[in-house]
Formats: sequence, C-alpha cells, structure tokens
Amino acid sequence: MGKSKFIFLGVLVVCGVASPFVSGINPYYYDILIGIGINVILAAGLNLVNGYTGQFSLGHAGFMAVGAYLGSALSLVIKFPYATLPDWSGNVMWWIPKALLLIFVILSNALIAIHNGLATYTQLLPGWGQFLMALLYGGIGAAIAGWLVGVPSLRLKGDYLAIVTLGFNEIIKGVIQNAEPVGAQRGLGGMIMHTNFFWTFAFAALTVYVVLSLVNSTYGRGFLAVRDDEIAAEAMGINTTKYKVLAFVLGAFFAGIAGGLYAHFKQFITPEGFNFMKSVDVVVMVILGGMGSTVGVCVAAALLTILPEVLRYVSKIEVLPVWLQHVAENRMILYSLLLIILMLTRPQGLFGMSVLKKKKA
Repeated sequence: MGKSKFIFLGVLVVCGVASPFVSGINPYYYDILIGIGINVILAAGLNLVNGYTGQFSLGHAGFMAVGAYLGSALSLVIKFPYATLPDWSGNVMWWIPKALLLIFVILSNALIAIHNGLATYTQLLPGWGQFLMALLYGGIGAAIAGWLVGVPSLRLKGDYLAIVTLGFNEIIKGVIQNAEPVGAQRGLGGMIMHTNFFWTFAFAALTVYVVLSLVNSTYGRGFLAVRDDEIAAEAMGINTTKYKVLAFVLGAFFAGIAGGLYAHFKQFITPEGFNFMKSVDVVVMVILGGMGSTVGVCVAAALLTILPEVLRYVSKIEVLPVWLQHVAENRMILYSLLLIILMLTRPQGLFGMSVLKKKKA
C-alpha cells in the first residue's frame, strides 16, 4: 500500500511538471490526450462494477451526464426555480397521490435550496477552487444517482441489471432534454476551460489508485468474492448487496468527475453526448482491456481513444488499393473490424489472462 502511495504522488509530480509543456502542443493532439485521461477515469470506475464485482452496467454515460450538468450548473451559477405545492382542492380521492407529490416537492425544494446556496457561495472561491467544487459537486450528485439506482436494482443480475441501467441512462437524458435551466435540447455552454493536462491525469491517477487500493485491501476482497461466487459469498456472511451498491456508487462518482472534466474542457455539452453509445464505448474499453484488470482497462481506454483518429489517415495512404481506400473513408468500419479481430484473438481481453488464472486457481 505504501508503494502505491509513492507511485500516485510521483504521477502527480510528473503531471504538474509536464503540464506547462504539454499545453503548448497542437490543439488536435491535446484534445486526444485529454480524451484519453477522461476515458481512463470512466473505464477504471466502470471496471470496479463490471470487472471486479461481476455486474453489468450500461448506464455509465448517464452518471457522466449528471456530473457534467451539475458541475456546469454550479460553475455558471445557474439557480433552479422551486417546485410549486400541489392544489388540495377537488375530489378527496386524489389526496393520497397529492400527499406523495407533496413529499416529493418538499424534498426537491430542499435539494434546490442547497444547490442555489452552493452556487452563490462557490463564486467567492478562486478559479481553481470553483473548478474543484464543481467537480466534487458533480461527482457527489452522480454518486447519489448511482445509489438511487443501485439500491432497488442491484438485486437483479446479468441482462436484467443491464436493462435497468440502460433505462436509467435514457431517463437521465430525457430529463436533461426537458430541463430549460440547463439549456434542454439546445445544450449548455459558457463554461470556463479549467480542465488541463494536470487535472485530467491527476484525477485519472486518483481513480486508479482508489480502485486498486480498495480491491487489494481486506475489505475490498468482498468485491472479488461477489464476482467469483455470489451464493458462496452470501453463505459466508458477506452482504453482497452492500458491496454491489458500494461499487456502483464509487463507479458513478468517478463518472461524475469525468463528466465535470469533460464539460469544462469542451465548454459546450448536449444530452446526445451522453447517449447509449457512449456507455457502450466505455463497456468496450473494460471488456477489451480485460475484466478485472486495471492496467488493461487503462491501456484499452488509451487505445480506443487514439484508434479512431489514426484511422482517419488510412484512406490517404496511396499504397493501398483504390477499393480499400474507399472502404477506409468510413473509418468506423475499420474500427469495428479491428475490435472484432481483437476480441476473436483475445476473448479474455488484452490483459485478462492473469485474472482468468486466478479464477481457475
């Protein structure tokens, strides 16, 4: 554990020293580099759920959207209007539904009051403090959303859990598309570009450090027990639901952090940027890297971020046959073919062999 801390601190120092030099490179390559860091955070967080705990989530983009929009709303000082109380006039038979609606309105207004107060207070902080507060706020909001989804749904397994998380992703996107304070379908812009090389890879290193430290700790062995044999783990007295919810909450928290970094780098976000295909991209990174292999997931996140950009230049290679150049003009065809070939040749993932050996042992 002490060695991991020194490595983490070393990465922070390297990021701090390299950041001024990296910021001066070509903006196109800088965009790819930041994308790699954000995808590492997303994939490492999802690996805790899909890889180490053995669940299957398809809603990671929804948690990223929560973090992106909440963090942006805080940094832009967007204050939400309070919900109105229900009208108690009319038929008595509607009082029970209205009472439930009243509870929902009271809870919603309490959360809105907290948000509006934080939005006002955050402006008193310096620029970097506002940025960190926005990231933390978005991460906590995403973690709460993960808990709300995880508690009722993580008693499900496999395909059923995937369908529930997919439904959550679409619900989040639908809510944002109809939320006028954050731009609705038009999108939200105007965020200051606080995200840089240091913050992106510092949080990527923090994500990897937390996941590895947790999984390799005595407490974290419960995640592996749930993955290997959930029934046996329950027979040994392990609260499997608690471990699954905890993994879901932590994965959602880091997805929210990634969303905040993304929003403060692109400076304009839309609900379509967090659709189902974004969740699939992160799942592919976890599967390709190797389920339960943090190093493999990080390598796969970098590879799958760079690969679509590299394929842009394939169609310009004059040595290739004309028909192949025409095929290469649609780079996503080659991208899909390469993914199929990789999964056929390495079905356990790029770095998944060690995990398989452990399970066999």
